[in-house]
Amino acid sequence: MVDTFIEKFNAKLATLKPGMPWDSGVALTPLPESGKVDYLHALVADAVGKGAKVVNPNGGEARASFFYPAVLYPVTPQMRVYQEEQFGPVVPIVPYRHLDTVIDYVLESDFGQQLSIFGTNPVAVGRLVDTFANQVGRINLNAQCQRGPDTYPFNGRKNSAEGTLSVHDALRVFSIRTLVATKFQETNKELISEIISGRSSSFLTTDYIF
Repeated sequence: MVDTFIEKFNAKLATLKPGMPWDSGVALTPLPESGKVDYLHALVADAVGKGAKVVNPNGGEARASFFYPAVLYPVTPQMRVYQEEQFGPVVPIVPYRHLDTVIDYVLESDFGQQLSIFGTNPVAVGRLVDTFANQVGRINLNAQCQRGPDTYPFNGRKNSAEGTLSVHDALRVFSIRTLVATKFQETNKELISEIISGRSSSFLTTDYIF
């Protein structure tokens, strides 16, 4: 089963077009970080030195800041790529026989940004959602981990991130709330009602402001 998965994965990977981000149809682009290519080479070398193989054609080849994806198999816990949050086109493949192996990996990991669950069994998928809900910031169902639209919050757990990054949350964090208070008296109720109905104040209003 693993061999079949790798064959299909590599076939799909080979269809991805390399180039610059502004070119049409491009899926593989240069890396934006200084030193990233050297870091990825070190991860691949560490994995290969501990028994993994690069199982896709041209995997790990680089030119300047472009690094062609490297698919590694089999990957074990002794390898750096198994443990580190690398944010690069290095794809570690870890075989497993029991689902508890995957669950334990996520529970024990220092990181928790995203994960993907693929399946059609509602009981099994529902159980995994509940298991991982407090472990990662985003769970993708039958979809790959990816950058979401800006309407989605960008968050993470554990050492992946602290807090939530989104326009809505940023406004809440950087805003200072102001409270208008009064005693519960009939004259005060009438005063506030007249301010609101007469639109005498742009702050004290029942209008919803975006």
